[in-house]
Amino acid sequence: MTSNLIDKLDYDATFDCVQCGFCLPSCPTYLTMKEEKHSPRGRINLVKYAVEGKVTLKDLEEAIDLCLGCRQCEKVCPTDVKYGDIYESAVEVLREKRNKKLDTRIMSLFLERNYMLDIMYQGLKLYHTPLISTVINKTKALDVLPERLGNMAAILPPVKKEKTQTQNPFRTKKITVGFFRGCMMDAFFSNINDLAIKILQAHDIQVVEIKQQTCCGALQHHAGEMEKSKKLAKLNIEALEKYDVDYYVNAIGGCGASLIEYDHLLRDDESWKARAEKFVGKVRDISVILDNINLNLDIPINIKATYQPSCHLQNVQHVFNEPEKIIQRIKGLDYKVLPEKDICCGSAGIYNIVNYDASMDILDRKMSHVKEVEPQLIITSNPGCHLQMLLGVKKEGLEEKIKVKHIVEVVAEACGIR
Repeated sequence: MTSNLIDKLDYDATFDCVQCGFCLPSCPTYLTMKEEKHSPRGRINLVKYAVEGKVTLKDLEEAIDLCLGCRQCEKVCPTDVKYGDIYESAVEVLREKRNKKLDTRIMSLFLERNYMLDIMYQGLKLYHTPLISTVINKTKALDVLPERLGNMAAILPPVKKEKTQTQNPFRTKKITVGFFRGCMMDAFFSNINDLAIKILQAHDIQVVEIKQQTCCGALQHHAGEMEKSKKLAKLNIEALEKYDVDYYVNAIGGCGASLIEYDHLLRDDESWKARAEKFVGKVRDISVILDNINLNLDIPINIKATYQPSCHLQNVQHVFNEPEKIIQRIKGLDYKVLPEKDICCGSAGIYNIVNYDASMDILDRKMSHVKEVEPQLIITSNPGCHLQMLLGVKKEGLEEKIKVKHIVEVVAEACGIR
């Protein structure tokens, strides 16, 4: 038994796994790689063996690095194995043994500094100006980038940030919400945040934007940087708890999953535990709020559509039915269920950048199911999934046939909100 690992790796939790294999058909990496070490039970065994000294941490690296952390396995597990805890402990231990990947270091630098996000936003805005985009296309400048970066750059949408009029921070409505904009969401898809706020306001919900909010800490958490994640969690709790609101609302499956697990992240900190639990009790995805109000869905959208759920919206926030219930209420929309819709699309934060080849294999499988359905629209609920599905549509040469939209955009269109 390796004594220094037994306290760091979640060894006890590994014994809850009875090796039944129910998780195998639900694991994206097992479905594409067909290797036991790339299945949940295979990774659990490797963690157990590492503590017992039967394998080294080096033997653990590939299996853990290539895990998407989608936690779909938790949903189907008959013995309620806390795979997320086991995976989280392994990521943290491996991070201590090596430097994190350059991609993760760069992304972390941007997310933790608001001015860096503003630079990113201005860069994207410049990138999409007619002059610059024409020059890039004519010179094929993106071809000099590595494939993974060139492909991602090619599908980045135009950005437009509005000055949304939010109401004062003092309660004036029956329902009042604090809106969490997120980092990457507000850099790449600020228009979706703006539309979400407009939808809420149009349905008599007071929206308070909290300027002091910061990065949710999801990427840092996935990279095993628990101290940074805890620091960001405390900053957000401190910023949002000051306001008299009923809910903390976001339109980002991944960020919402991070926010809703602040109590788990701070469970050992007695001075923050109760505050974190109270905070978590107010976290809501936008779809949960929209499903509980009488939406003015008066404008028909005559199109065939399918929905690709966010893994973290489903498997961490446990929001399963609300998005589809909203979609099915839209007049004229012909909704088709996507085969294997619960299987991850391969985005998983920046997995599609740091593990590009594995991500593309998973995306290819996803797009084979999209082609079965033949939709004109793919609806998403998370910016990472959104970009991944855009990339899938581009890879298959289907840009003229299939659009990709966030559920907020679709609801706004049906409500006549622009």
